[in-house]
Amino acid sequence: MKDISSTGSFINFYLNNYIYVDKTKYIRDLIKLERVFISRPRRFGKSLTLDTIATLFETGVEPYFKGTWIYDKWTEPTYPVLRLNFLDLDKYSLEHFKQKLNAIISSFARDINVKNYEEKVEPEDTIYFLLDELRKEKRQIVILIDEYDCQMTANINNETLYKQFQEKIKSFYATIKNKWPIKFLGITGVTRLKDVEIFSIGSDIRDITNASAYSQMIGFTRDEIKKYYIDYLKLAASYENNCNVDEVTDTQIESLLDRLAQNYDGYCFDEDYEKKVFSTWSVNTFFQTMIEKKKVQFGEYWYDNGGLPSILVNYLKTHELNAFEYLNKEKSVTIPVNDFLNPTALTTINQNVLMCQTGYLTLRSALTSGDLTVDLGIPNGEIYKALNRLLAINFYKEGIYALAKGVRDLLDAGDIEDIIDRFNSVINSVSYDHFPINSEAAVQNYLYLFLIGAGIETTTESHSSKGRADLIIETKNRRLVFELKYAEDETVAKTKLSEAVEQIKSRDYGNTEPKKNELLRIPTVFNAEPKVRAFTEYQAV
Repeated sequence: MKDISSTGSFINFYLNNYIYVDKTKYIRDLIKLERVFISRPRRFGKSLTLDTIATLFETGVEPYFKGTWIYDKWTEPTYPVLRLNFLDLDKYSLEHFKQKLNAIISSFARDINVKNYEEKVEPEDTIYFLLDELRKEKRQIVILIDEYDCQMTANINNETLYKQFQEKIKSFYATIKNKWPIKFLGITGVTRLKDVEIFSIGSDIRDITNASAYSQMIGFTRDEIKKYYIDYLKLAASYENNCNVDEVTDTQIESLLDRLAQNYDGYCFDEDYEKKVFSTWSVNTFFQTMIEKKKVQFGEYWYDNGGLPSILVNYLKTHELNAFEYLNKEKSVTIPVNDFLNPTALTTINQNVLMCQTGYLTLRSALTSGDLTVDLGIPNGEIYKALNRLLAINFYKEGIYALAKGVRDLLDAGDIEDIIDRFNSVINSVSYDHFPINSEAAVQNYLYLFLIGAGIETTTESHSSKGRADLIIETKNRRLVFELKYAEDETVAKTKLSEAVEQIKSRDYGNTEPKKNELLRIPTVFNAEPKVRAFTEYQAV
């Protein structure tokens, strides 16, 4: 069974015989476009894609591409490749940024023996001089730029630095566009910003971010996972079904793939809204964790390993996300299609567009329909949990850590009184002036956001044959079922409690398979009286 790589180096896949999901057909077609830009969230495979292109141009297909689709179809000669990863450049000093960028370009020029090369003060002048000398020598190179936007995303809250980097990067791209010595130009980033020269009128750089033909170039399809990870799928299914690998059935494999899809699939970068992909990082980490622990565990791997990009961290320092807009994972948000297609600057970007570019939302409708709006939604279960964790941290601020301390053990083995006390602490931490608690839905939302943010398995409005429970919490040993009521004063609260008791009994909430060691059903009433604002009425049923 081949090992799984976490490296962004294509050569390492060959040298170490790692699993490589063959994307070389896309890459052959991509290279024909000559100048391309593609945006994808962090940890998706952008760097590996660029490195694969670099390896092709630097070495050809021998020996690293044996067994791949492109092996007997590549006819290009080799070219020098200028690799620029903006993550490696200074983000907070324009002068240091310029110095390092100039140094990389100059080192490259020396390595390929450009005859009359001279380093300039400004990077746009340095790259212009290099390209001009190559033109005179009738030589071509390949330029690959990774994370082009990282300096701007790092300075979303610093208007002065943002504009400085914006202008410098604009000048750089204005210099390299339409230049013959560039055989191929590939640029990646997280964001797509119209205030950068890449996307200006007259640019020869094609934005393929949502091009249907390349929508599955980065990310895994279900068929690819089944083909390249079949040994891992069989092993995982054997752990789940307590059987030998050779006893695993096709049905068991498909069932596992279904749950992988629920957790890690659903990303759509296709303008026609037809093709979707799995998160590569999440799938790889899922299987690596399975090997290490010898059991199946659907973790939140993307969020825990870079799924909270600096751009979003910086954005949240000065912006408030609507925490409750995303609580329903099936619900779509609708935005103007022009906001999606033509975001200008990070300082004015539509919040939902930013959430999409960073991987927390994805396309839920076609961009080619002619509609003036487009739908976005949460791609999968992993991101739903990650997003709500992010929102809870942002909503409850530093208080979330104190509120969440020991809550898992409390819910699993604590007394009802202590659980209600903790819920009241959660409610009391909410700024009533900004977020008034004026309905049963509001009470439910605040508790749900806290619990999901704290990593507690929780569902709202959970369906059964007899109705819907307001809040169901699953712990190791317990299933806790809450029927939540809202009352304007103490008199109404007592009446509401009776209603909740009757409802939870008559509809037998929580009595479903699989059973837990303990079923704890708690009807409770939130008293909204200004001097109270707490759960005052509750009992076990």
